[in-house]
Amino acid sequence: MNEYKVLAYIAKEVDKLRSEQAAFVTGGRAGDFPEYRHICGVIRGLSLAESIVNELVQKMEKSDD
Repeated sequence: MNEYKVLAYIAKEVDKLRSEQAAFVTGGRAGDFPEYRHICGVIRGLSLAESIVNELVQKMEKSDD
């Protein structure tokens, strides 16, 4: 498996996890404010992870040129 496929898989899984957490929050399923804050933190962390993966892909593409 080449590097791009691995990174695409990671990005897809991170996006899937973030979407699940967002659906949890927007569905009003957080039991209380601390749980809501925790899930928001998880969403933020997953967004940052996706950003890091995307930056890595861009750097790899530039180095291939």
